[in-house]
Amino acid sequence: MGLLDILNSIQGSMPPGGGMPTNPRGQPTPGSAGSQGMSPMAKALLGLLAVYAMKHMQRAGSPTPQPGGSKGGPSGGPGGAPGGALGGGNGGGLDDLLKGPLGGLLGGTLGGAAAGTVLNGGLGDLLKQLQQGGQGEAANSWIGKGPNKAISPSDLGSALGTDTLDQMSEQTGMSQDDILGQLSRYLPHFVDELTPNGRLPTNEEAARMI
Repeated sequence: MGLLDILNSIQGSMPPGGGMPTNPRGQPTPGSAGSQGMSPMAKALLGLLAVYAMKHMQRAGSPTPQPGGSKGGPSGGPGGAPGGALGGGNGGGLDDLLKGPLGGLLGGTLGGAAAGTVLNGGLGDLLKQLQQGGQGEAANSWIGKGPNKAISPSDLGSALGTDTLDQMSEQTGMSQDDILGQLSRYLPHFVDELTPNGRLPTNEEAARMI
């Protein structure tokens, strides 16, 4: 199942009033992540994944690509417009993120296998951050085969930290409250779908999701 399919499945399985999914294998619904406008849910989930994928690349010593393969700086000026790899609050690079291989995030410069490495690294770094932030039990439940434990917006915010939330708010155009509201509702199912075998995917498995 690809990223777009996962996002559509999550949105289609969530009850309108919130809460955990009622049908984990729900079908895509009108107005979901694959339609013309990107939903707040998709922005928040892909934004979070992109932030940690970029951090992973930076720690690995890889250059951080710009949208469309441009070589401008991380902010301001040609090729480095505010919003970075996520393209700001109007979609842009975020929409590209759905077109693979991780389009806007990778700037179209990496092939599927390398993109899978980045996706896998970003997911792994996100889960490590949650574990280090005191939410290891919840995060581990999302990976495992049993029920997904819920996480409150405040607990998630504390685990992610101000720097990550500031970066996401800048790059997605969403307020931190909106980001945490979306993530606390949808992140458990998102991680669950990205780890169908009860573990982090291999780089090859991650590449097939893109």
